[in-house]
Amino acid sequence: MAKTERTALTIDNIKRAHRERRREIRERLAEFAEIGRNGSDEDLFAEMVFCFFTGGCSAKMGINSLAAVRPILGTADVGQFTNALLGVHRYPNARSKYIVHSRDSLKEQIGLRLRERLERFETADERRDWLVRDKSIKGLGYKEASHYLRNIGYKGYAILDKHVLNCLAELKIIDEPKPPNTRSRYLSVEGKLRQFACDVNIDMDEVDLVLWSMKTGYVLK
Repeated sequence: MAKTERTALTIDNIKRAHRERRREIRERLAEFAEIGRNGSDEDLFAEMVFCFFTGGCSAKMGINSLAAVRPILGTADVGQFTNALLGVHRYPNARSKYIVHSRDSLKEQIGLRLRERLERFETADERRDWLVRDKSIKGLGYKEASHYLRNIGYKGYAILDKHVLNCLAELKIIDEPKPPNTRSRYLSVEGKLRQFACDVNIDMDEVDLVLWSMKTGYVLK
């Protein structure tokens, strides 16, 4: 496991961290792309559920929570999901409701054909807006929707969690690490991260994971 960066955040140590972790980061991104290319619609829904779990919680908690419910993802009711998540997730009942509402609504509206629906959008923003705004999906804000799309192979979305926001604030790219709570604010900060990635000549998806790993010490999903 890589060590968390303890020195002041600078362009030089970001580039150094990228060199050191580039192979691991690219392998992780390749795993995401593989899910997007060859995963079933059930796999795509499971990745969505993972992102329900990570909202306000850690990626590790999300991984453990998905493992706890994956065998019953297609059939369980709220009570069964809640029981499976007790002692695993911070909000077992609320997240169970997200799963059941989204699963049942998506089955009714699109037959859970997520790949077909996501590929239909003409722009990246339209695709993400649908995930956030459509009432058939409960539990995705702009950060979680971006996380989901990245995890199923879509490129160019920023996952503006507390670790990345803290990095951007330390670099004076944003004034404070406050989570953007509207669409326009999210797009504004995302645009600043995209420009930063261009300035340091690191791929947008890679720079997101580099910054995250510098705060956490590891590269996860």
